[in-house]
Amino acid sequence: MFKFFRRIRQNLLSDNKITKYLIYSIGEIVLVVIGILIALQVNNWNEARKDRIAETALLQQLHGEFESNLIQLEEKMMIRDNAISGALQLLYYIDNPGLRETDSILVNLGQTLTAPTFDPIVNDLISAGRLQLLQNNELKRLLSSWTSEIVQVKEEENAWKQIRETRYFPFLIKETSFRIILNSYFESGQFDLHLIDKDASIELTLHKKEVNFNVIDLLENEDLEDYLAECAAFHAAANSQSEIMKERIESILVIIQSQLDSEN
Repeated sequence: MFKFFRRIRQNLLSDNKITKYLIYSIGEIVLVVIGILIALQVNNWNEARKDRIAETALLQQLHGEFESNLIQLEEKMMIRDNAISGALQLLYYIDNPGLRETDSILVNLGQTLTAPTFDPIVNDLISAGRLQLLQNNELKRLLSSWTSEIVQVKEEENAWKQIRETRYFPFLIKETSFRIILNSYFESGQFDLHLIDKDASIELTLHKKEVNFNVIDLLENEDLEDYLAECAAFHAAANSQSEIMKERIESILVIIQSQLDSEN
């Protein structure tokens, strides 16, 4: 090919056809430039195709991760709802002494023992440099703020966890038979909600079922009233934050599914 072009140039020069030679040279340059542009375009197309393949794989990964996050979040919200219900029921008994039931008091005390924590899959796309693979700007925005929103939920979770471990548990151990309360907790199936396999269950009986502390006196203890109020308040705050996160996850899943559908 190059020999062919060189022969043409030599013929034009030997015939003194300078004008035609110049025109030919310009045309040759144009052809070279066009060739380079075509090569660049093909290269860009190949790179874009690789990026789209990588984006699809990332979207599929994110879809699975956020589906798992949503399931876990809803489970933790349900556990907190049970704790709130237990705390409020005990506060109701405190305010209405004539309606108190020993078995119900024990079950509800057991529900207040929980301190569920949301531990989602966190795919740090920003530090890994993978966020740029995504084309949807709204999805990028939601994923960029994801980590900071987790922190807000954990702040409420950790507040109650700290109270539970440093003050509430020591109070119950001192003022009650913690063994009896734990027995009620396991027998009511509350611990099963924490199991990885939701079809599984744990059967643990701590045997000592007779109440050897005065439940009525316990409900008259103002410290218990304060702990129950804190239990309900912090779990409610965590669930309020979790509801916002749930909406975020659902929005992320909708966008991801839309992107995946458009690529099929």
